Amino acid sequence: MYKSIETLLVEIPTIRPHKMAVATMQTQTLVLIKITTEDGFIGWGEATTIGGLGYGEESPESVKINIETYFAPLLKSLKGLNVAQTFQVIKKNINGNRFAKCAIQTALLDIQAQRLSLPLSEVLGGRIRNSVPVLWVLASGDTTKDIAEAQQMIATKRHNIFKLKIGSRPVQEDVEHVLAIKKALGADISIRVDVNRAWSELEAIKGIQALQDGGVDLIEQPCAIENIDAMQRLTHRFDIAIMADESLMGPDSAYRLAKRNAASVFAVKVAQSGGLVEASEVGKIAKLAGIDLYGGTMLEGPVGTMASAQVFSTFHNLAYGTELFGPLLLTKDILKTPLQYQDFELVLPTAPGLGIELDLDKIENLRR
Repeated sequence: MYKSIETLLVEIPTIRPHKMAVATMQTQTLVLIKITTEDGFIGWGEATTIGGLGYGEESPESVKINIETYFAPLLKSLKGLNVAQTFQVIKKNINGNRFAKCAIQTALLDIQAQRLSLPLSEVLGGRIRNSVPVLWVLASGDTTKDIAEAQQMIATKRHNIFKLKIGSRPVQEDVEHVLAIKKALGADISIRVDVNRAWSELEAIKGIQALQDGGVDLIEQPCAIENIDAMQRLTHRFDIAIMADESLMGPDSAYRLAKRNAASVFAVKVAQSGGLVEASEVGKIAKLAGIDLYGGTMLEGPVGTMASAQVFSTFHNLAYGTELFGPLLLTKDILKTPLQYQDFELVLPTAPGLGIELDLDKIENLRR
């Protein structure tokens, strides 16, 4: 059934250093999966990570070697199974590896949707919206530069919601940086912060109170991944939205967080969830628990970004929009026709599958 399964590492510099609490990125390594069937269909998936092993348990190198050593031989041994049955076998035989599993699943669903001549969103239950709002992350670390960058985005109608990466400096310094930007951009512009799990609970109490008083709308992952008790206490203590990100690793953890009321918003990431189907399940858990949704990113290129958009287009509640700006952070495009960003949103294509066409010559020139 599967003629070939290829894993490509594609290195693309970013338009500026992207500073987070866990790493500073100047280049992104896209991990692209290309699956070709014996009857000529080609499906693409992406397993891009952030900052090597600084962010999570998988790296570009580990994804590549694990797909080549374990996933590819297993897939080639399977005959006559649909996507659900294929993944039942994969999960039985391969533990962990959520990013790799997501990329493989994306490519298989891309092929399945192409066979049916439907956009991928329709295989996942059907899109409710034809575009998704996209915010921009201000992550230079320089207050003046961040204000100028935000003002330019607003003027060109590309983004009017902003998230700031903080947590690498003392709490008071970070708070002053954020509130200076909030004041400069005004009351109508939504500002959120991502602490990338850098604060202790005491630091979080101090920082969140000041940010809430200053008009910030949302605090993302203030505490360590495993510190669900602190997330629960902070969610109960403050009026500001507390969002789970790194603590959210798929449907099981979504259920535990919802049961504990340890977040008021879920940042859904397809790779962290372990697949597009699993990300959809996270969305369903949030809906049942009355938790708002936000479409997260691993700063993927266009393949992972469009896969995410296909999922997020099916969510009934996308109250906090998405951060699917990954391709805009890269200095080079790998598509024949770039993704369409307009009026503060990312437009979903109507073509079958992911609905995008990759430029193999560009990819070849950028391969590691």
